[in-house]
Amino acid sequence: MFYNKLYIDGKWISSNLDELIEVENPATRKIIGTVPKGNEVDVDLAVRSAANAFLTWKDTPVEKRIAYMEKALEHLKSQKENLISMEVSELGAPLKWAERAHVMGPIIRFENYIRLIKNFNFSEKLKHATIVKEPIGVIGCLTPWNYPLGQIMQKVIPAILTGNTVVLKPSQIAPLSSMILAEAFHKAELPKGVFNLVTGRAGEVGNALAKHNAINMISFTGSTTGGKEVAKLALEDIKKVALELGGKSPLVILEDANLELAVKAGLSSCYDNTGQTCAALTRMIVPQSKLKEVESLIIDLSKNYIVGDPEDVNTHMGPLASYKQYEKVRSYIKLGINEGANLIVGEIPKPLDELNGYGYYVKPTVFTNVHNNMRIAREEIFGPVICIISYNNIDEAVKIANDTVYGLSGAVFGSEELANKIALEIRSGSVYVNDGKRDIDAPFGGYKQSGIGREGGIPGIEEFLEIKSVFNEVNSITKI
Repeated sequence: MFYNKLYIDGKWISSNLDELIEVENPATRKIIGTVPKGNEVDVDLAVRSAANAFLTWKDTPVEKRIAYMEKALEHLKSQKENLISMEVSELGAPLKWAERAHVMGPIIRFENYIRLIKNFNFSEKLKHATIVKEPIGVIGCLTPWNYPLGQIMQKVIPAILTGNTVVLKPSQIAPLSSMILAEAFHKAELPKGVFNLVTGRAGEVGNALAKHNAINMISFTGSTTGGKEVAKLALEDIKKVALELGGKSPLVILEDANLELAVKAGLSSCYDNTGQTCAALTRMIVPQSKLKEVESLIIDLSKNYIVGDPEDVNTHMGPLASYKQYEKVRSYIKLGINEGANLIVGEIPKPLDELNGYGYYVKPTVFTNVHNNMRIAREEIFGPVICIISYNNIDEAVKIANDTVYGLSGAVFGSEELANKIALEIRSGSVYVNDGKRDIDAPFGGYKQSGIGREGGIPGIEEFLEIKSVFNEVNSITKI
């Protein structure tokens, strides 16, 4: 898993810097790979290649774009076992979770975008006009480490299928799967410049992409702080910006809810991926009358989660992805205790000098006696940490749920009629009611500081298109 080349203009080439970034296995803290440390010169080369490719790719028939993508998909499928091993190593994802969430999930996303684009209408006739949906141009895609391949799929595949060209900068923490994707495009003989990969550090490569005057759109997934910085740079020349950012999502449990069902859903949301999920339901909002019962369930059910070696098939939770993330989560757990919350599950992780080479493991952590004005209830921790907040009536529960700068996800458990009513009152891009399942055709994105725009489904395709109104006497435009 040691890579020393960037993928630009259909070729594997050396970075201008000739330096490498080491990729660490967070379970063992050993170096398991490298990628090039790209810089502004590499970005410029990639962007110019993409801009040149756009001149012809935008006019390439959809059927031909699909054919290229189907070839790339087949190669990606052939690398399934390699990709699973890669995500276990670079991210610390447990084997079963790596397969389900980090490999098969992205592959299914890839397949679904191909399915959707086959029936997508790029033009629509009105009485006196034709609405035309056209590719935007060169898309700079900046993706995070928590779902490395999954987030790449949400950007790169719909962008290319709609006629755009792409420069991808994956996270420096988990960049290895992006190399496999580049190999897939190369083997599919995708025209040079349509897809370009520049690995490197966010402050250098990411900022260079956001500022480049030949980039037409930035699609960013990451922290709200990072998204604000990238957006400021991109908006200097009014690029289109799509942002999928942080969350502090509420799980509202009603008086008549199936408590075990609700608690299991909350724990799974926050413990899977070791809590490194932007849409995790990290605020459990519980009726005061059910508080003790919910606390007891949480304590008992949390014992079922095995924390340990991600290569063990019995493991549920691996390590956090990096030392930086470990220290962040550790500091928030200490903060919660200092703020007066009660720790009913978990403990303060050890400082680095006491780990003795052990990985960045944090046990499931649950605080009760939390008030919504505490920092642990307001700030995104991005670890397996849950805050239990009690309420006395429905209006108070809804107020607590919406009292946040975020609005990415949420859930309501209780009688169907009331739960659905409250779901409509929660200000977030997604809301689950009881055991509702996610629909792959449904868009994903947030209100407020959780982002701008949507990914997934038809809205995720339309995100990469400009809309033009053509006013023509005979309404003669038939196909784009």
